[in-house]
Amino acid sequence: MEKIKILIIEDNDDIRESTSEILMLAGYEVLQAKNGKQGVELAIKYIPDIILCDIMMPELDGYGVLYLLSKREETSLIPFIFITAKADRAEIRRGIEMGADDYLTKPFDDIELLNAIEGRLKKKEHQKKFYSSNSEQMDHLFQPVNGLDELKKSFDDRKIKILKKKQIIYAEGDTANTVYLILSGSVKTTKMTEDGKELMTCVYYPDEYFGITSLFTGREYKETAEVLQDAALRSIPREELDQLVCKYPDVAEKFIKILAQSVVNHEQQLLHLAYFSVRKRMAEILSKLYQAHSETGNFEISRENLASMAGMAIETVSRILGDFKEEGLIDRNAGRITILDITRLQKMKN
Repeated sequence: MEKIKILIIEDNDDIRESTSEILMLAGYEVLQAKNGKQGVELAIKYIPDIILCDIMMPELDGYGVLYLLSKREETSLIPFIFITAKADRAEIRRGIEMGADDYLTKPFDDIELLNAIEGRLKKKEHQKKFYSSNSEQMDHLFQPVNGLDELKKSFDDRKIKILKKKQIIYAEGDTANTVYLILSGSVKTTKMTEDGKELMTCVYYPDEYFGITSLFTGREYKETAEVLQDAALRSIPREELDQLVCKYPDVAEKFIKILAQSVVNHEQQLLHLAYFSVRKRMAEILSKLYQAHSETGNFEISRENLASMAGMAIETVSRILGDFKEEGLIDRNAGRITILDITRLQKMKN
C-alpha cells in the first residue's frame, strides 16, 4: 500500500527535522523544503497528499506558496496547514480566505501535529464521499444552459469547507471578495444596531447563496455571517463571479432574481416589525423554520436567535413560546422546537 506523502516547508532546520522525524515514525512519507520556492517546486513535482507550511520564510512566504499552488489545477485541492509562531484573528482570516485548511501554532507537540494531519486527511476523504453522494442534489441547482454550467463548474472546482456552529465566516465591514453556496447546514446573517442589539437579517439553508448583495453593492460586507448549524460550503472569488455575470446573461438573470427576492424579503421583514404583533411575528418565524425543516417538523434554535430574528426581547420570546406550548401549537425541549399544529400557526400569521 502506497504511503501518504507529506510535504514540510519550513526554514528552521530544527523544527523541520523534528517534525519530519515524528511523521516518519507515524508511517508517513516525508518531503522537506527549507524555503517557499523549493516547497512549490517539490509540491508540483511530487503532488503530496498534504502540505505543512511555515508563514514567515525567505524568498517566498507561506501566503505566496499557497497562492501559487492554488492557481495550479493539480495542486489546488491539496490540504494545506499553516505553521506559525503567532496566529491572530486577521492572520487566520487571511489564510482561510486564501484557501488554507488549518493552523498549527508553534510550539506544538506530537499529538497536536498528528491530530491535525489525521483530521485533514479524514476531511479530504469525507469531501470525496460527500461530493459523490450529493452530485445529483447539486445538479438541480443549475439548468442545462451554458452560463449556468460554467457557474456550477466554478463552485465544483473549489474545496468544500466544513465549518462549525457559531464560526464567523465574515464580519460586517470586512472586504467583500467571496460569494458562498451552502451544501449542508445553515448560516445566519446579522447586523448590529447603534445600541449594540443584534438583528438577524436572514437565514440561509442548503442550495442557497449568501454574500451576494455585498458583492454587487460595494466593497464591504454589509452584515456578519455566522454558522447557525454545522455547515459545508463552497465559495468562489468576486473576480470570477464578475466574469461569469458579464459573460453569460443567464448567470446575470439568476443573481438578479436572487437580489430581487432579497429586497422583497427585507420589505416584508420591515412591515412585520412595524405592524405585526409579537405573536404574529413569532408565528411567521416558526412557520418559515418549519418549512426549512419540513422533513422532520422540528429544529434546534436558541431563544437568542429567535429574538434576533423577530426583533424582540429574549424575555418576550420565552413568554410567547410558553403560550404557544400551552395552546398546543408547539413542543419545546432543550432548545429543540417541534411544530404540532402548523395550520393554526400559519393562520395566526395572516
